[in-house]
Amino acid sequence: MTWQRSCVVTDMLRQLDTAQADFDARLRELTAWQDESDRSVTEAVAAIIADVAQRGDAALLEYTERFDGLAVDAVSQLEVSPERRLAALQRIDPAHREALEYAARRIRGYHQHQLQTTWQYRDDEDNLLGQKITPLARAGIYVPGGKASYPSSVLMNAMPAKVAGVPEIVMVVPAPAGELNDLVLAASHIAGVDRVFTIGGAQAVAAMAFGTGSVPAVDKIVGPGNIYVAEAKRQVFGRVGIDMVAGPSEILVIGDGSTDPDWVAMDLFSQAEHDENAQSLLLSPDPAYLEAVGVSMARLLPEMERAQIIRSSLARRGAMIRTRDLAEAVALSNRLAPEHLELSVADPESLLPLVQHAGAIFMGAFTSESLGDYCAGPNHVLPTSRSARFSSPLGVYDFQKRSSIIMCSGRGVQELGAVASTLARGESLTAHARSAEMRLKRK
Repeated sequence: MTWQRSCVVTDMLRQLDTAQADFDARLRELTAWQDESDRSVTEAVAAIIADVAQRGDAALLEYTERFDGLAVDAVSQLEVSPERRLAALQRIDPAHREALEYAARRIRGYHQHQLQTTWQYRDDEDNLLGQKITPLARAGIYVPGGKASYPSSVLMNAMPAKVAGVPEIVMVVPAPAGELNDLVLAASHIAGVDRVFTIGGAQAVAAMAFGTGSVPAVDKIVGPGNIYVAEAKRQVFGRVGIDMVAGPSEILVIGDGSTDPDWVAMDLFSQAEHDENAQSLLLSPDPAYLEAVGVSMARLLPEMERAQIIRSSLARRGAMIRTRDLAEAVALSNRLAPEHLELSVADPESLLPLVQHAGAIFMGAFTSESLGDYCAGPNHVLPTSRSARFSSPLGVYDFQKRSSIIMCSGRGVQELGAVASTLARGESLTAHARSAEMRLKRK
């Protein structure tokens, strides 16, 4: 490509240019993502769900021993007491506790702005109309466990439910061979989780969807997990609500050359280190800046603990893309609807009105995506795989239901009833029509 000035990163990630004749085809190939769930996973998960739904606690105990190597006599032994969770909070490093509590305050404060309240009004005919807001009765949170421990995920999933007023929050977290992370337990205490069970996998999702006798059935299941967890959430949707079936993590950075190239390189790494399927993209109209970021990436990569994962992720799904200008970069971002969008430019507010589709928008050089992951306040559970075109970050609204309120006055029903009757008879629904007509005054 003509804008490449060296081959320093060509073995690490693709370099594209929107001016190329085959750019669209290459972009489609780069961003294509097929759900990894295959027939064997689908069938295995379906069998587990059916078994847990039928046999409850007995099935749950068998799967916990089989998959987590944890053998107990009763599911009650898999529940982590509030006292044990408080002890974990008191045991962790004071710096970790302070950071968790700080993040919790900011997450709670942000989500309090999302609270919806009941409203109503009367129209000219004195009919009462409105909307009643009610929290879910019980929410379920799935948290990865064992070596993959994410206390930030506990906060992000539990606290919107708490702010929404959900009376009971149930959390499940696998504990392979009995291994539990104190930070996760501490976060559950800080977030106000009511009950915690050391179960995981598709069986945990099934337990929360159907109830098992010991594990209560919930109304909605949220939280990340592996391919079996994602498939289980997909299969129980309809019986319970779910947040989403998430794909690999994504970051798209738009740069104008004003941000330190090392900063942008690390931002790209921050998503690539999740796994080999994560996607990191840098868009800029400045070829020299793209080159500078590439030089930074090549220099910094050996310092990364997950260097091999990062390299694999960038090679498989990463790219630097030269655009004609910043406006084209934003238009391309809208086309891709990324999970995380960084406007790493001198004047991000000028670009913000152009952004249509993004899970979260990080504005300016100082705003790294990682701040949103942990402590800025907005939720880090975000739509992936272009679903930001039609869905939103997890929030308080995901844990509140809306019920319509309708109360007709004696005067108001005369007009409404007549219109309803006409429309019902037009649809040949006579009982509907007569139901409305019976309330009309006889002339």
